[in-house]
Amino acid sequence: MTKTMKAAVLHALKTPLRIEQVPVPEPGHGDLLIKVTACGVCHSDLHAVDGDWTPPPVIPLIPGHEVAGKVEKVGPGVSGFKAGDEVGVPWMYSSCGQCEFCLAGMETICKAGEATGYTKPGGYAEYMVAPAAFVGRLPAGTDPYAMAPILCAGVTTYRGLKRSMARPGQWVAIVGIGGLGHIAVQYARAMGLRVAAVDVAPEKLALAKSLGAEVVVNGAETDPVAAVQEKIGGAHAAVVTAVASKAFEQAILMLRPAGTVTYIGLPGGKADEIRASISAITNWELSVRGSNVGTRLDLNEAVAFAANGLVKATIRTAALEDINAVLEEMRQGRIVGRVVLKLA
Repeated sequence: MTKTMKAAVLHALKTPLRIEQVPVPEPGHGDLLIKVTACGVCHSDLHAVDGDWTPPPVIPLIPGHEVAGKVEKVGPGVSGFKAGDEVGVPWMYSSCGQCEFCLAGMETICKAGEATGYTKPGGYAEYMVAPAAFVGRLPAGTDPYAMAPILCAGVTTYRGLKRSMARPGQWVAIVGIGGLGHIAVQYARAMGLRVAAVDVAPEKLALAKSLGAEVVVNGAETDPVAAVQEKIGGAHAAVVTAVASKAFEQAILMLRPAGTVTYIGLPGGKADEIRASISAITNWELSVRGSNVGTRLDLNEAVAFAANGLVKATIRTAALEDINAVLEEMRQGRIVGRVVLKLA
């Protein structure tokens, strides 16, 4: 008799997920079967469900890519893992391992890469399969609910900060203090950076202040570009975790000369374009960089920061059955911190 599990399944874009009983997957060569304990709800999940990106996700789909759980079964050809090991599964499900980018340690931009909860079944389920080579190891005794967001929001913002090239003691503007942004504030502080937080929600700015932001700017009440330039003389770096195209345009203007802005947030649909001054970028030698999730090394480093108590996601938990309500909250921008689904 086939063993089944509970999962939230997307059968058509822009429709509610359905809670169903589906077969428990069997690990193939090089795979692990993971019993999911917790899965964070990321804005990328919402983009997948709403069909905002091209190409669209593989349908039917089990979303979710901030997965914390334990190894249930080790597939053939796997070494170094055993049943009961605590592990995490990030957005990057796999890469080819052979292209120029993989060989250079930049597997995040491998053209043959697969994505957890987008092209492959994810963690909105009681069990999932993932390639052992791309599964992160979590320290024994880790709080899986607190660690789940680190596997995407954590590693993504950490890599974005690294790619900004900001040095300890310099100012970084974190634009958007949501699920990613409130974690970015903590990584920046742990890396020795000074933080100016920009958002339009007072409660999110209050959270940023409590997490160590020295300057907070409410973009709904003042011109955020003028405020950042006035308060700190412009940022050495900026990291954009917001999803409004205007925030990306403003972030460039928040920089001081020779500054770098890193784009992390991903607007959907028509919002996926910006206007920027070529002369300002050229004359002040500004840099605009993209940053796509994180490599396996970035993941290990990001987890270490969290395991050592330097970074902790602000979370609330929800049942898998509540996923559609959670996604609707996200559409309306009403989530402070991160929502984590309880699967175990």
